[in-house]
Amino acid sequence: MAVLISSTRSRSIKNSLAKWLITFGGISVLFTLVLIFLYLLYVVKPIFESAKIESKVNISLQLKANEKILATGVDELQELVYEITDAGNIDFYHLKASDPQAKTQFAVGEHSFSAYLLAGDDFKQERVVSIANSFTANKLLHTASGKTLLVQPSFYAEYSNDIRKIIPQVNYPLGQGSLVIDEQQIPLSQLAFAMDDEQIVFVAFTDDKRLIKTNFIADDEFGSSSNGDDVEYETNYQLIDYPVDVVDEIKVTPDLSLAFVRSGSTVRVYSLTDEEEVSLKATITPTLNDNTYLTAMALLSGSSSVLLGDSSGRVSQWFEVATDSGRQFKQIRAFTTGNSDTNNSNANDDSKNKTSKAIDAIYTEQFRKSFYTMTTSGMVNVFYTTSSAHLWQGQLTSSQPAAFAIAPRANGLIIIGNDPLDANKRILQTFSVHNEHPEVTWQALWQEVWYEGYPEPDYIWQSSSGSDDFEAKFSLVPISFGTIKAALYAMLFAVPVALSAAIYTAYFMTPSLRKKVKPTIEMMEALPTVILGFLAGLWLAPLMEEYLPAIFLLFILLPLATVLTAFSWHKLPNKIKDKLPESLAPILLIPVIMLTTYVAFALSPQLEAILFNGDMRQFLTNDLGINFDQRNALVVGIAMGFAVIPTIFTMAEDAIFSVPGHLTNGSLALGATQWQTLVGVVLLTASPGIFSAVMMGLGRAVGETMIVLMATGNTPILDWSIFQGMRTLAANIAVEMPEAEVGSSHYRILFLAAFVLFIFTFIFNTAAEFVRQRLREKYSSM
Repeated sequence: MAVLISSTRSRSIKNSLAKWLITFGGISVLFTLVLIFLYLLYVVKPIFESAKIESKVNISLQLKANEKILATGVDELQELVYEITDAGNIDFYHLKASDPQAKTQFAVGEHSFSAYLLAGDDFKQERVVSIANSFTANKLLHTASGKTLLVQPSFYAEYSNDIRKIIPQVNYPLGQGSLVIDEQQIPLSQLAFAMDDEQIVFVAFTDDKRLIKTNFIADDEFGSSSNGDDVEYETNYQLIDYPVDVVDEIKVTPDLSLAFVRSGSTVRVYSLTDEEEVSLKATITPTLNDNTYLTAMALLSGSSSVLLGDSSGRVSQWFEVATDSGRQFKQIRAFTTGNSDTNNSNANDDSKNKTSKAIDAIYTEQFRKSFYTMTTSGMVNVFYTTSSAHLWQGQLTSSQPAAFAIAPRANGLIIIGNDPLDANKRILQTFSVHNEHPEVTWQALWQEVWYEGYPEPDYIWQSSSGSDDFEAKFSLVPISFGTIKAALYAMLFAVPVALSAAIYTAYFMTPSLRKKVKPTIEMMEALPTVILGFLAGLWLAPLMEEYLPAIFLLFILLPLATVLTAFSWHKLPNKIKDKLPESLAPILLIPVIMLTTYVAFALSPQLEAILFNGDMRQFLTNDLGINFDQRNALVVGIAMGFAVIPTIFTMAEDAIFSVPGHLTNGSLALGATQWQTLVGVVLLTASPGIFSAVMMGLGRAVGETMIVLMATGNTPILDWSIFQGMRTLAANIAVEMPEAEVGSSHYRILFLAAFVLFIFTFIFNTAAEFVRQRLREKYSSM
């Protein structure tokens, strides 16, 4: 009795311990899933945050009487800022205090360095009237008498005792002498330029109403020395046929190929690539409302788009699109500043209100598709073109500033405006800009986007390129579609084979043969998927391309041969069938399948010659218009289906085999045949397990990485064709995560792709569990 009590107490302790361990394990799994979910949200969240602009430093600038500031700029680290005045002076100021350990101490706003830019003999008593900017740091100074000077404010780092110091300097890529832009040396009313290492292109409008183009072609690279004295260049002058006597703005694309010339509300586009003649390429005439006119123009980074701002506060984006009539400039999208000015019923006030909304200037970032607009009232708006996002709006100054600059890394702004308390002073304001992921919006991720150079809006994933002008394209639609496509074709191959095998093994096969077959198929799941992907990509894909008719012939011959073999076996006399053990009967199909496969591949060349003119792939492409990739959905369906079969087979076979024997015996006793019992009793009872097996196989197919990575072309396209490849979410993450910059938009969108994959599997598993419970409740009474 004492032994029995001791045994009961020991068993109770073990049961309690097992219960708590299992409970702890289950809770740990759920907690881990929640942590994964939260971590993915944590990494993804910043890409949907709004832009922020915050004031940092204000510096009061003392100017001489009647001196005006024309331009400003800042170094990449935002430690030094400069301003250029119409007197030809450039002054640098510190934006950060020096390190306490530095030998030379300086404070925020302290003057750092000054230079007189018009020190050459050609610029005696000259004043600068305008400064032309390009997408580089070079600035073109234009004086009242028509003389020009190219300067380059620059910065370099100097290290002393492990302390970094930013040193400002001014370079003269073409020397300190005046540049002859116009061969007749007439003063210029409008001037624009762009340059690369070997060429500078100027487009100018002279006071005598001529539009001209001037090329400086260097023997060596421009900027090879600080003063440009050793750079020799050839000058080429061209007169542009221009039908109007007024030019309001000129812009030259950074690639030196196009010039945009605005006159009123008409923009003419000229091609600059021909060395003999400048030809009119296109004329842009925006559709404007009554009393609305163009007020500003700017070029977007990448040399493809032009932005046009009008008096109503609207900005439109235009770029070339391929049409049936050739390439034409089209308006792609428009942005509205949405000023919050107070509406007035008075017509006079309405006119003033409309004037305050007019776009006075458009400032574009150097490397991204973001741009800033400034209205006449000083209202600033920030937009990103591709995502059509209105990122920020606010009042940074009380009026139109004298100078405005965007930091090279687009993480800061420099604005110089008037000091309201002293007419001889200017206020230099710096702002920090938090706008890390402007290209990412819900619309850009999941809807069609019209990218530069494309004929129409489309879903595109293309995250990297060898060019700095490249615009990343982050549509998740193609890779989500590829995931579904790959899983679908894999399931089309795997489900019929796996379920048929599971039904036969569990219900018809002899116990002795089942003990060998079931473990053998389960061992297939241990085969590394990287091996399957390797074989599919390097062996199966070329084989299927070479014997494409045989592959389709197998889909007909294999089922037909199997049915004929079974029918023949059924018709054999019992004396013959009794001589072969029942456990070996299914093995008869192996030589039949091998022979059928051999016949299909042997007939393939003849069928290809007779039906497809000797090349089925060319027939598909040329005659049927179906694109064919060697690594396509058919290859993935077979390879990934082979990997999914063991999962579905094992679970479905266990569910069918576990159907209680009294149900089948009762059905057979009532006169039902084996097939009637299978369909009406066994499959219905096992349906919850069979459905779970299929959904587990689907989850495996959705999350598969190595097979789709190696057996497809990894092309993110939207095409259901079985002859085309795809790119899946899992394969995309595996390919691109190692090269993604930590914290970048690309990096975070890959985590978003992982989150989408997580949601996919969560939905599938939840739906599977819901259906399984319903089926179990429905058939539990059997």
